[in-house]
Parts: sequence; C-alpha cells; structure tokens
Amino acid sequence: MNNIDLNNRNAIVTGGARGIGAAIAQRLLQSGAQVALWDKDADALAAARKQLAAHGTVHTAAMDVTDAGSVEAAVQSTLAAFGKLDILVNNAGVAGTNAKTWEADPADWRRVLEINLTGPFLCCRAVIPHLITNGYGRIVNIASIAGKEGNPTAAHYSASKAGVIALTKSLGKELATANVIANCITPAVIETDILKQVTQSHIDYMLSKIPMNRFGRLDEVAALAAWLCSADCSFTTGAVFDLSGGRATY
Repeated sequence: MNNIDLNNRNAIVTGGARGIGAAIAQRLLQSGAQVALWDKDADALAAARKQLAAHGTVHTAAMDVTDAGSVEAAVQSTLAAFGKLDILVNNAGVAGTNAKTWEADPADWRRVLEINLTGPFLCCRAVIPHLITNGYGRIVNIASIAGKEGNPTAAHYSASKAGVIALTKSLGKELATANVIANCITPAVIETDILKQVTQSHIDYMLSKIPMNRFGRLDEVAALAAWLCSADCSFTTGAVFDLSGGRATY
C-alpha cells in the first residue's frame, strides 16, 4: 500500500457502514485521518465502527442523506467529535430496480434520485461552509460509468450519476479559489452488496462491457479516493476519474 498523508485531517464518508464506503474509510484511517461514518443503518454502523476502530479514530452518525435536518444534525455531531471538517466523501447510493424506462415505477425513480443525487447536494450544502471557513477541503463524489454512458434498464441510476458528475463540475468552478477541491470517481461495477439489488442479466451486461473482464475491487476504489482526499491532489478539480477496467472511452 502506497503511503498517503492524511494526518490531522477529519473525514466524513456517507454510506460508510459497508461496501465502497467502508473500504474508503479504512484507507483514510490507515492514512492518518479521523473518519466519521454516516449511514442510515444503525446496526451496520455499530459493526463497522467496531471493525474499523483498529485502524484509527472512528465516529458514527445514524442519519438520512435525503433529509436536510438529519444531515445538519450529523454535521454537528461530527464537529462535536472532531472539532473541524476537512474531507467529504459522498458515497451513499442505491441501484434501484431494473426496468425499461417506460415501465419504471415513478416512486423508484424518485427514491434513486433522492438518495444518489439530492443526498450529495444536501451533504455538500451542509459541509462546504465549514471547509471554506477552514481554507482547506477535499470533496470526493462517487458517481458511476453509467452516468457517462447510460445503462439500459437503469435510467434512474444512470441519470442520478450523470447528475453527480455535473454537480461535481459545478462545485469545482464555484470553489476553485477557496482551496476546496471537488472531484468524482466513475467506477464500472465494483463487487459489493449493491449487486444484490439488480438482475443477473444486468450484471452480465455490465461485465461484458469491461475489457479487463473482471469487476473492480474495493481496495482499488479506496486507493484512488484516498489520493483525491489528500493535499497532493492540488491542481485538479471538477474532474472525473474513471475506474472502469478500460470500459470508459471518453
């Protein structure tokens, strides 16, 4: 593992109780950061905290990224624990159910957009003022290759992740002179529990698009995220970092 210096940095990772979020949290802890795990699942949070505590200081906040009041309460809880905020990783997300666009359930569409796109907006809205006050910040938004290419039977997910890419680009311009840097990662499929939400045919379709003929690993996402959270990433903002095994073509 390459060394990345995150000493004296305090990070928030949404959806941090499992999967990509937990892997990123572990890598940030191993790099010297204190990490707040934000997640809706209180039981999973408790288990993740117990597992990750061996790597450093962990704070948890049971919260809902789609609720502005819940997000603000999590900010205050984290500030009380850490004193300041330096890093925000917007990772919380859902896949939704698979259906052709004209056959999709409007309620499922709204749920996916609320969690995947409104959630990062609300978290950025609550956290960024503290980063600006500090004169330092790093924001990493977890988007998806689907946001660039669009996946069939996943219009809601694809649209939400395209929105995350656009949100990141807007933030990069708005924060360019504040020493607060915002970038996003667009993975192809990473082997996590989110695959349980989609059909096998959809999984097969996504794998068929990856030239490396495998899914990404959690540690590969975590390694890229850790660098984007560091001071070494200093002249790149509003950017999109592909993690797609060769699938991405632009």
